[in-house]
Amino acid sequence: MARPFAYHARSPQWRYDMFSHLEVDIDLQLKAVTPEDAAALFALVDANRSYLRQWLPWLDFNTEVAHSAAFIAESCTLMSAGTGLVSLIYHQGELVGTIGYNSIDREISRAEIGYWLAQHAQGRGIMTRCAAALTAYAFDTLDLETVHIAAAVENLGSRAIPERLGFEYTGIKADAEELYGRKVDHAVYLKHRVSSS
Repeated sequence: MARPFAYHARSPQWRYDMFSHLEVDIDLQLKAVTPEDAAALFALVDANRSYLRQWLPWLDFNTEVAHSAAFIAESCTLMSAGTGLVSLIYHQGELVGTIGYNSIDREISRAEIGYWLAQHAQGRGIMTRCAAALTAYAFDTLDLETVHIAAAVENLGSRAIPERLGFEYTGIKADAEELYGRKVDHAVYLKHRVSSS
């Protein structure tokens, strides 16, 4: 069960009560990443290295379990501070990718969702359902106003996720990312919370 952010009066910042599990549906579960997941996460990255390298810039910096462990430690710090979230995606009990909030900005009431999925798990609607769940969580539990998703302009598979979920295409951010020696433009999408009034 997911637990929400809690505000502590003595601190000017939002703290995060650790996201443990979120049931997306009968086949899909999200689990907050923990230090114990380093070996399994690295194994999935390593098995999909060539595939993921098409659009993710960090593959050359993740070449051993210790690198995944360092990423997880940083992610746990962000989760504790309430400024980010990384969760593992399990489909029918198998680890198949990650999804989370790359950033959570309370000042502008916005979260940015990022994700990747193993090659063999593509084409089953997995990421669309997970992104829908995190979008709803951002609005309904975190009480944020907007959710942002950005993807490389040529990465049509990744762009299809926000398009299926009714995000608004807001334009292109030029030279948004360095990808192994070349600049990549991002297509930017936003979704606003619908007022209940």
